[in-house]
Amino acid sequence: MKLSSANINVIVAIARKAAKTLIRDFGEIEKLQVSLKGPGDFVTISDKKVEKILIDELQKARPGYSILSEEIGIIKNDEEFKWIIDPIDGTANFLHGIPHFAISIGLEKNKEIICGIIYDPIKDEMFVAEKGNGSYLNNQRIRVSARSQLKNCMVVTGGPKRESKNKETVFHEYKKISSKVDIPIRKMGSAALDMAYVAAGRYDGFWQRNLNYWDIAAGIILVREAGGFVADFMGNDKYVDNKTILVTNSKINEAMIEVLNN
Repeated sequence: MKLSSANINVIVAIARKAAKTLIRDFGEIEKLQVSLKGPGDFVTISDKKVEKILIDELQKARPGYSILSEEIGIIKNDEEFKWIIDPIDGTANFLHGIPHFAISIGLEKNKEIICGIIYDPIKDEMFVAEKGNGSYLNNQRIRVSARSQLKNCMVVTGGPKRESKNKETVFHEYKKISSKVDIPIRKMGSAALDMAYVAAGRYDGFWQRNLNYWDIAAGIILVREAGGFVADFMGNDKYVDNKTILVTNSKINEAMIEVLNN
């Protein structure tokens, strides 16, 4: 079985088209022009090219929809529907020739994510989800893991950046979680893929501070449709507002909330 609604078909085709540029540029990484956007936050020519393809194609397919993208910000149209896109989630990995990054596209209807994809072009892994219809990886249904003991789980996180104001808090949380798990914590450099991997049962949990909406939008629907849990560190739904997100297989969410808040 596979998801084949009109919106899913649109974003899958658009992601694959944009990925051709990404794959080509990844093969010539040393030739890329790089501009400094901010401390520890680089934007490449590839990032801008991929974003342009995504926006142009989405506007052709759904001219009335609004768009929120990492590089250009908001394009306001229909307030009911909005695309949330991240051209390259894992830019630092891309820049360093590490094959672990993704294109992320989510569709919001009345402020709720109703479908989305996270596409890893190097591994050719297409994670797809739609509200009420489940989550899939390359057309195969995926579910979160069934591990219930935090000590046996593999968890992943990211950050902090050099200029983060809450760096010590992040380190403290990392230390607390690491004291509860037998498997060392992973840090892979792509929040979108971290969430996709939780949805696929590869990771059991993910937590991070200071993420933007485009980093997590598609991942939210992927995890929920795979049977997982998405909330802020308190277990509430304020993860966009307070920029703390906890993603788990549902069985360890209470344990992780307790550790993070004690």
